[in-house]
Amino acid sequence: MSFQIILGSASMARRRLLSEMGYEFTIMTADIDERSIRKETPEELVVALAEAKADAIISRLKSIGQLEEVSKERLLITADTVVVSCGQIREKPSSKEEARSFIKGYSGSQAAVVGSVLVTNLKTGKRRGGWERAEVYFHNIPEDIIDSLVEEAVTLNVAGGLTLENPLILRFVEAVVGTSDAVMGLPKALTEKLIHEAL
Repeated sequence: MSFQIILGSASMARRRLLSEMGYEFTIMTADIDERSIRKETPEELVVALAEAKADAIISRLKSIGQLEEVSKERLLITADTVVVSCGQIREKPSSKEEARSFIKGYSGSQAAVVGSVLVTNLKTGKRRGGWERAEVYFHNIPEDIIDSLVEEAVTLNVAGGLTLENPLILRFVEAVVGTSDAVMGLPKALTEKLIHEAL
């Protein structure tokens, strides 16, 4: 690989997906206040958040002198995901109560997952981004399963309070329209396309 990758995300799912794509990478997180950024549509929101994460990481790289004399091409990949359910944009739940109300809303219903990917070439400054949407349809989710999900630490760290790969929820997923990697936060085909465009 003639270029290096920095994944600007703490998400375990994104790390796994990027590894599955055959890439080696380092990790750097943005630590921005996501709730201070608001947009009209979920698509605009996830794009703005991925851009804000990239800007924050670039500014940190500059401050530690890591952007001068970049001999090899380095790509920074940032991403963001939200869930749209009951007409509301759902980000990471702010409490267990909010997580419970999110998950109850999915029961016997559906949710859309909207995710963005932004690839920034740190050598040339070229940026390429896009977003993808997938729909998840759920069977009824029993109360005891909702209780168990709410108690899991990961619930408060993921958009909409749910990870599709969780065995507890998997059997209540009726159908996914779109790709499961889009639901997990890093659509592989889109990411691959943006990497090539940014190089």
